[in-house]
Amino acid sequence: MSEFKPFEEKLKGLLDAMSPAARRRLAVDIAKRLRQSQQQRIKSQKAPDGTAYAPRKPQRIRDKKGRVKREMFSKLRTVRYLKASGNDSAAVVEFTSKVQRIARVHHFGLKENGINYPKRMLIGVDEQCKNIVEDTLLKAINIGAS
Repeated sequence: MSEFKPFEEKLKGLLDAMSPAARRRLAVDIAKRLRQSQQQRIKSQKAPDGTAYAPRKPQRIRDKKGRVKREMFSKLRTVRYLKASGNDSAAVVEFTSKVQRIARVHHFGLKENGINYPKRMLIGVDEQCKNIVEDTLLKAINIGAS
């Protein structure tokens, strides 16, 4: 990601000194922490820039049979669908293939089945994400130095 470029350049020497296995563990740890951050942000119904999601279309409660969903993306943010992975060169947080289409439609505000969905950015980099990456890297460097 381009947002981390200056930070990455400063730590390139330290990261290159780490073994591939250590970098992989570090990337997985970063990805897990970023996933938790994204899950909390989705739960609070906010975009990465802090603005609230476009409100859900009003539901006619009397016409519905069974459970009425009130919170958007409650299942999408679960560990089952929002995966965190890492290798020696990247930390990745992504939706599984089953729900990528749904997430893409809402994230970019696309049209599906004749319905225009408002843009609701589900995953994105914010200040908190940058702080998580910084803190995780600094902890790993401190552990490696001691």
